[in-house]
Amino acid sequence: MAKNKRRRLTTEDIVFDTINYIILTIVIIVTLYPFIHVLAVSFNDAIDTVRGGIYLFPRKFTTFNYVSILSDPEIYNATIISALRAVIGSVLNVIASIIVAYAISRRDFVLRGIVSKIFTYSMYFTSGLIPYYLLIRDLHLMNNFLVYILPGIVSAWNIMVVRSYIDGLPASLVESAKLDGASELRIIFSIIFPLSVPVLATITLFVAVGQWNSWFDTMLFCSTNPNLSTLQYELQKVLQSTQQFTQQASFDMGLRNNTNSVTPESIRAAMTIVAVVPIMLVYPFLQKYFVKGLTIGSVKG
Repeated sequence: MAKNKRRRLTTEDIVFDTINYIILTIVIIVTLYPFIHVLAVSFNDAIDTVRGGIYLFPRKFTTFNYVSILSDPEIYNATIISALRAVIGSVLNVIASIIVAYAISRRDFVLRGIVSKIFTYSMYFTSGLIPYYLLIRDLHLMNNFLVYILPGIVSAWNIMVVRSYIDGLPASLVESAKLDGASELRIIFSIIFPLSVPVLATITLFVAVGQWNSWFDTMLFCSTNPNLSTLQYELQKVLQSTQQFTQQASFDMGLRNNTNSVTPESIRAAMTIVAVVPIMLVYPFLQKYFVKGLTIGSVKG
């Protein structure tokens, strides 16, 4: 009986599966090749990289590119600052997003429509860089760690995403909790929060990556305080100093015989790997929730 129930593959099925496997293989290769290439360049001798021809494996293996980056003592403090702003910023953003999203998702909230429109308009219109800089200065957030946290606590986009997810949850759960005497905060953190883990994991990943990769705000607001420098800003300074060195140095007289040299391309490759590794370590733990969170609104029931 089992053999009879098993569907026999037709020629069309075999052709379709073969084409799918070929397409998926091509997509995997196209996706992985840039990263593998950057990894190979980061471990290849900088001067040898100038010759080109580095694809999947380093031609002259060396770790000097990483030594050049990690030898800067400010890198380690900057890494701690970047990690702190990523963790604290993500946690506070998630808490604020779910609280505000729950509030504007309630049909008995009289200002629901007005607040939703305000958040929507804020995604299309901004004041500009100069007014934003003046605001940060007037709030006395210059050279202050809070400048990394406070401006990003409330995200209109994240709030609207979480609200869309909450709208798809059964309203009877909230009504039952209210009948049992649960407060609004109890409902949020005991009912809404556990059911919203997929969407919260998605925005957590987005916020954490944004915080981790941010360096422009450091340059604007904390460049004079080395204790608040971030990893991306320090890496950016290393790249700029390397570019200046390359422009001033003579390739024939200095770089040709110097195996312990760096170039902008080699430093950039090593910087990319250093910056992306922490995110790669975190992503596998959030992947299953991330996939669910990206399908928000596709199926409701």
